[in-house]
Amino acid sequence: MTTASALDGTPTVEQRPYYSVFGLDFVGLVVAVFFFAWSLSPSLIPREWLYQGLVSGITSVTGYGIGILLAYPARRWIAPRLTWWRRRRAARMIAQIVVAVLALITVTGSLLVAANWQNDIRALMGIEDTTSFAYLRTGLVSVAVFAVLLLTGRGLRRVAHGFARFLSARLRIPVPAAHVIAPAVLAVAAVVFVDQVILASTSTAARFVFASDNNSTDPGVAPPYEPERSGSSASASSWDSLGRQGRTFADGGLRADELTELNGAPAREPIRVYAGLHADTSTESQVQLILDELDRTEAWERDILVVSGTTGTGWVNPVAADSIEMIYNGDSAIAAIQYSFLPSWISFLVDGSAAKAAGDALINGVHERWVRLPEDRRPKVVVYGESLGSQSAEAAFDDLVDLRGDVDGALFVGPPNSNSLWRSIVAARDPGTREVLPVYHDGLDVRFASNLQDLESSDAPWHDPRVLYLQHASDPVVWWGPGLLFERPDWLAEPPGADRVPSMRWYPIVTFWQVAADIMVGTSPPVGHGHNYEDFIPYGWAAVTSPDGWTDADTQRVADAISDMHLGD
Repeated sequence: MTTASALDGTPTVEQRPYYSVFGLDFVGLVVAVFFFAWSLSPSLIPREWLYQGLVSGITSVTGYGIGILLAYPARRWIAPRLTWWRRRRAARMIAQIVVAVLALITVTGSLLVAANWQNDIRALMGIEDTTSFAYLRTGLVSVAVFAVLLLTGRGLRRVAHGFARFLSARLRIPVPAAHVIAPAVLAVAAVVFVDQVILASTSTAARFVFASDNNSTDPGVAPPYEPERSGSSASASSWDSLGRQGRTFADGGLRADELTELNGAPAREPIRVYAGLHADTSTESQVQLILDELDRTEAWERDILVVSGTTGTGWVNPVAADSIEMIYNGDSAIAAIQYSFLPSWISFLVDGSAAKAAGDALINGVHERWVRLPEDRRPKVVVYGESLGSQSAEAAFDDLVDLRGDVDGALFVGPPNSNSLWRSIVAARDPGTREVLPVYHDGLDVRFASNLQDLESSDAPWHDPRVLYLQHASDPVVWWGPGLLFERPDWLAEPPGADRVPSMRWYPIVTFWQVAADIMVGTSPPVGHGHNYEDFIPYGWAAVTSPDGWTDADTQRVADAISDMHLGD
């Protein structure tokens, strides 16, 4: 057999048997099998077999491509000189069969063990077990996904080779240069196509779809008659302008008579003000509308004013809003604005700056008005944010000193890993403390908690104003970031948190995709796990801020009421 290469620099048909197993690249297959096995290892959130098959298929084809890239230099410059290996056809055939059998054993064994791994996670979260037989179907899905993506990649490679031949034959570009230029041009074209066509059209389609959703109203939601709420007849923020989440927020929660019954003391009517995207043409105008609403409702005379960051759709967690109103018996006001109507993960990708700009403008606008008030007539001002809403709220502050200097407390729930303030505090944690549950300056100013025991375990002083982060060890939103690609994070090198299995390991590239996939199903586990914090938020609020004379029994009463209203217990 000849050792010559084709004009495009790839192995000829005669060469390929030296590097392939049943038509698949030898090294690529080996790396793909490793990636497949790793992708089945435990992650943060349990997965059903179908979703796991999709994740494993994508991960496997990624490993296949990496294997080919890693092997290319050896094949290009070393393998052609190994004539002795090419003459031993029997040895090559045996090697192919051995690799194929080992790959089959590895895949089957990984699938069988994967079900047990998944059940370990499920046991931590109180979810019913899956079966090993059911999980074997994952392999079929993975093979199908692998095949589709591989054939697509090979099609693109043929296009690149054809373009290289065109450059060489028609434009007289040297063959080596043509095979550098052709993939580069196609890569740029692909990036432009994805960015300007696919993502742009997807973004346009998403905006069309979710704009319609934003214009809808949830069943049972109606304009409030209380003047203390946006969307009422007394409000300059019209009902139609609020958007779906704004309307749900404005009409939600308990009224004064219900709070009186719950707390056994006369309650005030809670204030809720909101500015939707359709309220005006700019963020500055939205903020001014909020300030006008706070003036109109006399919110500055309440005991507490909560400035809330919203998620991508404009959502304010009703558990958080209801909890603070129950704790303060209605002597409260909550203000929020909408910066998008897209789900948070889409909003983060297509317009990541919108959340930060909205939070910065609203919090600073409220603070500027607040500082003009006499000190003895100011309400407590606290900030709240959940998920992307925490990033929105954090954006108003340069650092922890700035935060604690401007507000009377902060509660951040499930903060994304990209939050600048959160990252700076975690990076500066006290030596010897874990990333998953850091201690910062002995917990004097800011604290982290994953469950109620974390809040109750310390008797050390906690200075006002208090800052609290609620974060589960199993929340992929908190732990996913680009650093997972090539570096093991501290939270995977340390003893695991309360609801992460000890058997989870870090694998380059694979763990990045695993946790990214976890984000898509992050709210699927029961409350208390993943990206679900509803059972914990009342305790978080009570820890950060509560009226004088507040007791643990009062907190439990509110937590029980929240559970009855929202958790179905």
